[in-house]
Amino acid sequence: MCRTVNPSIRWGSVRRRRAPRRCPRAGGFTLTEVVVASALLITAIVPILKALTTVHFHAALIERKTRCLNIAHARLEEIKARSVYNYATNFAEANTSADGPYLRTVSDTAISPNLRRISVTAGFDADGNGALNAGETLVTLQTLVAKRW
Repeated sequence: MCRTVNPSIRWGSVRRRRAPRRCPRAGGFTLTEVVVASALLITAIVPILKALTTVHFHAALIERKTRCLNIAHARLEEIKARSVYNYATNFAEANTSADGPYLRTVSDTAISPNLRRISVTAGFDADGNGALNAGETLVTLQTLVAKRW
């Protein structure tokens, strides 16, 4: 609330003060200041949020690839260990569940009577159909296994 200053008269002299025509400005921001600040804030935040979304997507993809690499590597090592004593065993399997939505496929191809190519493919079953499609395969590891005796 504004106060008007009345002219004051002192004893012996006349002293007048002019009353202020406006109220002193109260603290706070004007609508224009708020709109400009909001526009600047939105302009700065939108690219940051887009970058964070991209980083989150790539982090999830790297996590899936790492998980698939671990699954394929573990199966390949298991096959190599078993083939020492069971070389004649066929290790081929198709779309075996490894861990939840992660699937693996093993192909076992004879190159010669004493040499075989083992290929382990692992991926994330994104569509949930129980099979690895071309776009769902994330890792393929191959090795050669030889008959030892």
